[in-house]
Amino acid sequence: MDGHLAKIECARRVVMAKVMKAEMKISEASELLGLSYRQTFRIAKRYGEEGAVGLVHRSRGRTSNRAWDEAKKRKILERYAERYAGYGPTFTVEKLEGDGYGVDHETLRRWLIREGLWQKRRRRKEHRKWRARKEHFGELVQMDGSPHPWFGPDGQTSCLLNMIDDAQGTVFALLDREETTAIAMRALWGWIERYGIPKALYVDFKNVYITTREPTIEEQLRGECPLTQFSKACKKLGIEILGAHSPQAKGRVERSNGVHQDRLVKELQLAGITDLNRANAFLMETYLDGHNKRFTVTAESRVDFHRPVPKGLDLRTVFCIEEERHVNNDWTVRCHNRYFQILKENDRLPRPGDKLAVSEWLDGSIHLLYKGCELQYRVLPERPERPAPPKVRSSLSRKKSMPGPDHPWRLSACIAQAGLWQGEQKINPVCVKELAEGAKESPP
Repeated sequence: MDGHLAKIECARRVVMAKVMKAEMKISEASELLGLSYRQTFRIAKRYGEEGAVGLVHRSRGRTSNRAWDEAKKRKILERYAERYAGYGPTFTVEKLEGDGYGVDHETLRRWLIREGLWQKRRRRKEHRKWRARKEHFGELVQMDGSPHPWFGPDGQTSCLLNMIDDAQGTVFALLDREETTAIAMRALWGWIERYGIPKALYVDFKNVYITTREPTIEEQLRGECPLTQFSKACKKLGIEILGAHSPQAKGRVERSNGVHQDRLVKELQLAGITDLNRANAFLMETYLDGHNKRFTVTAESRVDFHRPVPKGLDLRTVFCIEEERHVNNDWTVRCHNRYFQILKENDRLPRPGDKLAVSEWLDGSIHLLYKGCELQYRVLPERPERPAPPKVRSSLSRKKSMPGPDHPWRLSACIAQAGLWQGEQKINPVCVKELAEGAKESPP
């Protein structure tokens, strides 16, 4: 500001010098300086009386009438150092309003820079092509998980599942340990309860949302593409899933993650929250409404693309983990090393070998579905015992039979030992009888 005033004063000095030398009329000088005739006359008079000093603005060096009281300014800076050290000026102004201090964020920024409590942050951004926002609320919702130490630098890293509408920037989020299928389903469920079913989701190529595995033989026969459990839930609701090939492609949710990593961490710190349950309650009751009120913009079109939940549809049957299993011969079903006995009282009893769906809801309950009907079952405490196979007598277990002393095999051996067998010479039967009787008396 001082440099700008100095330029104006130098320009007036050149013009007033010409006026004093009668080289220029006051009317011409007023036109050249862009001032009124009366103002130019007063400046010329002051220049004639005081010289160049008369051209200096009378407020130069004086404290502005709108300047802050020094004592109040000190209180604000002390409050910042005591409670909000490290916070950005814009966010600090919001917190100071709750403390009874009203100050503009740019004013506070200048104060902090002069005191050495804040530094200018200029980041050189890579060139990217600008993409216009979608026109309708609910036309496209960007979804991403943000791992971060949300409870302070000393806390454990958790994941914020963040959702933001592309048209107007409305945000919904939930915290959990990791970015899992369960937290993704809970977040989408919460969005649907608040706003309705969106047209499309914009997500990463993570195995939670999109799978890259090859289709199974059964999927190929049915002409289906492989889907994750989250994709199956979206398919039931008619939600299209779009994959982002880079973080910059879904830059809106990435920038939103950065805002949360700054503001939400400090909000949780100020509220003294250090666990996930209380943090999620704080998100639902306080943080999200205030965040949306501040950052949401008006969509280009007033038409809302969200659809209501179909009448009679239980979202618990949509947001669940479903797996296909076969019925065993004893009407049991095995899933994740757990055994379920299908009861005989079911109206529609499946046959052994039939396929059914084992559905695990987000509350942990298990439901067996056969041709659209839920089956009654009983959880078996342990693996059912298989019936023992019938015992088959093996030939190896039989008792070996020994030939008797008068067996022809033994008689031939006795004859050979006695040396009575010579070539093809026949033996007298009487001699054979005597050998047999001798073998009985003295068995080998």
